[in-house]
Amino acid sequence: MLTEPAINDAQAATRRLGLKFEVLRASTERDFDTVFKTLARPGAGALVIDTDAFFIGQSKQLGALALAHAVPSIFQYRQFVAEGGLMSYGTPIETYSLTGVYTGRVLKGERPADLPVQQITKIELIINLKTAKILGLNIPLPLLGRADEVIE
Repeated sequence: MLTEPAINDAQAATRRLGLKFEVLRASTERDFDTVFKTLARPGAGALVIDTDAFFIGQSKQLGALALAHAVPSIFQYRQFVAEGGLMSYGTPIETYSLTGVYTGRVLKGERPADLPVQQITKIELIINLKTAKILGLNIPLPLLGRADEVIE
């Protein structure tokens, strides 16, 4: 879920670009219908899906809904793009296995202060070119060239 400071930052950034940023909330699968109906209104141009455990678990359904409703959309993980979402930008979900490793080490008695600091350095941009074509979008070549993966 986005924090209030993150929402405020996003709203300020979109205002500077002359755009509107609206927060649509969903906490159950049934809420998805309401969100996508809201996105069907004139003026709704795209969907940014927050990185939340609930949405991660629903990424397949969200990707399919975004494609079915012709909504350009972005999420953090590749699975969403593979299911029809337009693009993803973020750390690969596999990097979160470090959390489990560190938890295991602490549970086995290691002191957290003694563990080395880990920093995720890999960020991926994945673009679904099939979805872009269905949506009638032309992805600029420089962006395609920077993508870690292009699904065709």
